[in-house]
Order: sequence, then structure tokens, then C-alpha cells
Amino acid sequence: MDIQELKSVLLARVAEHSNPSEVLRAPEFRELYARIPTLEPAERGEFGRQVNELKQAVEAAVLTRQNELTVVDLPPIDVTAPFDVNAPAPRLLPTEHGTTHPLMQEIALVSDIFTRMGFVTEGSREIDDQYHMFETLNFPKGHPARDDYDTFMTVETDQAGDPLIAPAHTSTMQNRTLVKYRDNLAAGQPIAAIVPDRVFRNEDLDARHEHTFYQVEGIYVAKGVNVGNLVATLQTFLEEYYGRKLNVRINPFYFPFTEPSFEFALECPFCESGCNVCSGSKWIELLGCGMIHPNVLRAAGIDSDEYTGFAFGCGIDRLVMMKYQIEDIRHLESGKLAFLRQF
Repeated sequence: MDIQELKSVLLARVAEHSNPSEVLRAPEFRELYARIPTLEPAERGEFGRQVNELKQAVEAAVLTRQNELTVVDLPPIDVTAPFDVNAPAPRLLPTEHGTTHPLMQEIALVSDIFTRMGFVTEGSREIDDQYHMFETLNFPKGHPARDDYDTFMTVETDQAGDPLIAPAHTSTMQNRTLVKYRDNLAAGQPIAAIVPDRVFRNEDLDARHEHTFYQVEGIYVAKGVNVGNLVATLQTFLEEYYGRKLNVRINPFYFPFTEPSFEFALECPFCESGCNVCSGSKWIELLGCGMIHPNVLRAAGIDSDEYTGFAFGCGIDRLVMMKYQIEDIRHLESGKLAFLRQF
């Protein structure tokens, strides 16, 4: 068999082989190499060239065949699907093996209450820029909240070169929401919105404080809005949420984005004379609120001489703790099944 005939045989063998690289170790190659020393010196060069060309052709065929074997003719997999769409459907677990997390249950309830009060629900974001975190909320340069000891900063930066942040409050959405709905005011309609979402703070952890928790931001803007409207709205919400009359304490406070500002606290349900949950005060801080600062309204393009409004920020984890008398906020993020199964 001459080299051209052998080439046809070996290429056919490669095309059918499941492990084509084995063909490169075929005995025919050893026989060809063994013939070279037996040839006349003048014939060895030409014969060796033909053998090398044969080997190169077989190697190229082997590579092509290997590529063919690695191609799997299957429909593409949707990586966003909960399971491989090409596989049989998994057996579903009984519904008693899983429930909605208690925080998600309560966020849905909070949204439902405010929806019935005429508020819309807006989404937030978990990475934001310093403009919406600080400038639009009347935080001056040099404010302690801008220090990364209080706020989680990222190594990525915004267009101004400032580090992006993990929002410390859902108030970062206040300016965006005011801008989105400010045309309501010209039409004689109020701006009424809540923003429930996750926030992050560089906190020392204890029974009342977590570095990651949920908060609901609320804003209401119209003509003639006053502190009485703020108190009535919060009182209505809290009594609807807890389903009973409440002992509430309202103290003056300070926030850069509201003036005047207040702090709402509820009487501690765990004690009568003080405990580790309320730090011995018999009251648990629940939310901060106040009348929206004129600078915040102006930053959203709203005439602060014509319109006024209120804003509040409430920790949903705190709401849940008070409702179910959970003594430690860290239980909510612990993932402990013994705790979660109670809900």
C-alpha cells in the first residue's frame, strides 16, 4: 500500500473513531519510519517528506474530529431558570417545607396599608451615588455620615470621582421620587409614595442594631401639609399595622433633610422597668420623621414656598420585633429554621 492509499485509510479511520488521537499511534506509522533506514540515501529525503505530510494530514483530521465530538446539539440553557430546562422537571417539595420570610410578609403588609392610604410603592437600589445619598438630602460637606466609618463605601466611583455607596437609608430615592411625580402637583394631586428596601450601615451589632436591615421611606408633598398631617398619617399606619391603640412618644430630633424633625418611639412590650432590648429606657425608637427641608424640595425642582411635605423612615425589622415580641433583631437575618418556622 503506497502512502496516498494509506492516507485515505487513516483519514477514514479518524472520521469513525470515538478517540481519534489513537490513530496517531497506528502501527502503519511505525512501519513507515522503520522503512526509512532501508532506503537508498537518495530516496530517504523524498520518502521522509511524504511521511511527514501524511502525519500532518492525520493530525489535522484528528483535531477536526475532536472538535466535532465536543459539540453537543442541545438547546441553550436559560441560566435564569430555576432548573435546567433540558432536564426532567424536579419533584416539588411540599408547601410546608418553605414559607415566605417574615420580613417579606411584613413588607407586603406595610405596602398594602399605605396603598389603601393612597400611597404608591417605589423600588430602591443597593448601590447608589453620593449625590442622591447626600447632596439632594441637604447633607453639607464634612458631615459625619460621609465618613466611611458610618457608611459602607465601594472601590468603584461615580462620575464625580466619589466612591459609590451601599445606601444607609432608603432616603436616597427621595429626590428621584419627587422628580418622578412632581407633575402631580401642577395637576392638583399630591406626591404620596413609600420606598421599602434593604439598607446597610456600619453598626456595632447588638439586640437592636444590625448592619443590614430593611427600611420603608415615606414622602407626602402637597399644598398646606403640616406636622399634624404627619402625626396623623403615622398614627393611622401604626395602629392599622399593630391592630390596636399604641403608647407613642414623639421627641424633637435632628435630620439634615427635615425641619422640624422628630423621633417616634413605642413603649417596650418586653418589660415594665427596662431591659436589654430598650436599654433600660422602656421605649424603643421606631422611626424618624419630619417636614421635608425646603432645600430638598428645591433640589427636586419643587417650589418650597408653594408646597410643603413630610417624610419618614421606619425600620421594618423594628416593626416586626415589636409585633411578634422578638427580643433580638439578629434572629431575622440568622437563617435559623427553628426561628423561621414560627412564621
